[in-house]
Amino acid sequence: MKHSTTRQTRRGRGPARRIGRSLAFVLPVVLVLSGTLAVTRVNWSGDPSDSVLAASEASSAKASSARAPHEVLRDRLLTELQEEDPGVALTHLQQAVNERPSLADHCATIARALGRAAVKVYGPTRAQSYARPVCDTAFASGVLAAHS
Repeated sequence: MKHSTTRQTRRGRGPARRIGRSLAFVLPVVLVLSGTLAVTRVNWSGDPSDSVLAASEASSAKASSARAPHEVLRDRLLTELQEEDPGVALTHLQQAVNERPSLADHCATIARALGRAAVKVYGPTRAQSYARPVCDTAFASGVLAAHS
C-alpha cells in the first residue's frame, strides 16, 4: 500500500506536472488573446482609409517611405483631386515635374491616373473641362479611357 501512496504523491508534486498545469491554463488564454488581436487588425470595412489601429497606420507610413517618389506624388495628387479639384492637382503635378525633372518620365502616367479619377469623381464632361496641356494630353486621354 505504501508504494501506491508514494506514486500519487510524486505525481502531484513534480516540476513537470506544475509546468504542465501552468501551460494548460496559460496556453488557451494566449491563443484566445492572439486570435482576438488578429481579428481586430483586419480591415473589415473594405476601405483602406478606415484604419482603427495605430500599428497599421505606422506600417502604412513605413510602406509609403519605401515607395518610389512618383508613386507618392501620384497618391498625393489623387487625394488633392478628391479634396479640391483636378485643376489644383494638375498644377501641382506640373510644379513637381518642374522642380524634379526625374519625375518627367512618370508625368503622363500620373496625369492619366488623375484623368481616370476625375471621371469617377466629377463625371466625364466636367472632368474633361479641367484638361490642360500638362504632360501633353495625358489627362484628357485618362478621361477618355475611363469614359469608354
